[in-house]
Amino acid sequence: MFSRLKEDIQSIYARDPAARNAWDVLTCYPGMHAIWLHRHLAHPLWGMGFKWLSRFISLVGRAATGVEIHPGAKLGRRVFFDHAIGIVVGETADIGDDCTLYQGVTLGGVSWDKGKRHPTLGAGVTVGAGAKILGPFTVGAGAKIGSNSVVVKAVPPGATVVGIPARIVEGIEQGAAGQAFSAYAITTNENDPLNAVLKTLAGRSDSSDAAIAALLKRIEELEGKSTKL
Repeated sequence: MFSRLKEDIQSIYARDPAARNAWDVLTCYPGMHAIWLHRHLAHPLWGMGFKWLSRFISLVGRAATGVEIHPGAKLGRRVFFDHAIGIVVGETADIGDDCTLYQGVTLGGVSWDKGKRHPTLGAGVTVGAGAKILGPFTVGAGAKIGSNSVVVKAVPPGATVVGIPARIVEGIEQGAAGQAFSAYAITTNENDPLNAVLKTLAGRSDSSDAAIAALLKRIEELEGKSTKL
């Protein structure tokens, strides 16, 4: 238990420059409080069949931390909820090792099926603030989900997705093990293909407008000459 605690604290140091010391992390990081309450109390009780008690503990954790984790959800090692407030993790969600979720993230379900309804996050996934990942699909290892994106289908490993609905804007060739941590899933090169198309269309529109204006001017000149004749 203490080795896992040390591991969590070190992982927070690696991802949050505001973390000053172990005492600061232990006492002032509600995301870690929520994870530990889930990992060591609510989730084990859920597995033992104490459904109501585990749900009640989850409710208490929500009131204390602002994070709602269903006791049935699975969390890997070194998971970090940064700022944490408003995070919602559904019953059949599965969060892999070294994942980072920022405030307002939802791992939700869109069906009434009794089976798998919520997403699975591979190792090292970063989910930006306010993003919604909805459905029983997998977000591949090392993927980045941009802030406020709405993801409704599987994301390949190492990809970056943004928008509503989310679409791929960048592929990471290194893979999860080789990439540096990216706060809020921001990367140095987020060339949205839709934006590129819109910029191209806007440029062509400007060219067309200029050509039409030149034609109208020429027509006016010709009409002026014909009137004089």
